[in-house]
Amino acid sequence: MSAIDSTTCVIGDIHGCHESLVHLLSKIVHRADTIVFLGDYVDRGPHSKEVVTTILSLTKSHPRVIPLMGNHDFLFLKYLNGEESSLFLQVGGKQTLISYGLSIDASTEEIHQRVPPEHITFFRNLPLYWENQHAIYVHAGLMPGCHLSQQTAQWCLWARESFLSSTADFGKPVIFGHTVFPDPLITVDKIGIDTGAVYGGELTALLLPEQEFISVPGLHTSYQ
Repeated sequence: MSAIDSTTCVIGDIHGCHESLVHLLSKIVHRADTIVFLGDYVDRGPHSKEVVTTILSLTKSHPRVIPLMGNHDFLFLKYLNGEESSLFLQVGGKQTLISYGLSIDASTEEIHQRVPPEHITFFRNLPLYWENQHAIYVHAGLMPGCHLSQQTAQWCLWARESFLSSTADFGKPVIFGHTVFPDPLITVDKIGIDTGAVYGGELTALLLPEQEFISVPGLHTSYQ
């Protein structure tokens, strides 16, 4: 199979919904030559640690797995580095800590005892974006009029309305998560696939170039 014929599977925001992730992978892993994760593996849902463990295991068994960084992963990394914790805890970080067997007042020593070194390495090495022949992939969005190589973490991780309302042409569709939609957002230049798994919605995957969506149920009781 040539690169031009290959199938890429993109998976939206997981947020600790491990059961949904396992269910979705069972439907797509045999169909995809490349699997791209759009970030936000942690926070809000109950099983962040298990989500990361499963993705790390997948990287060892599947030919190409590209996990990108989301804003919640960035906040967790800052917490692990001892830099900042208040925002992390405000946006669902407590559930992440519980999944690692940690309390909100855990010491640095406890954190590094409970969080496996390979998980810390995972978060430190997450790229902001990726592209192939089908599309550009990013967690939140891209700055209009700015070359891909010049995009900043602020835009890639946190972009919202300024990106959503833009019609900037990046030469390929931009596939993103971060902003929750009841169903995938499909426009000429972008596709949003965060369908709110942690809020009682669905966890969605997109197969390219077919543009086929595959979704599974998210949390039975949504995160509040």
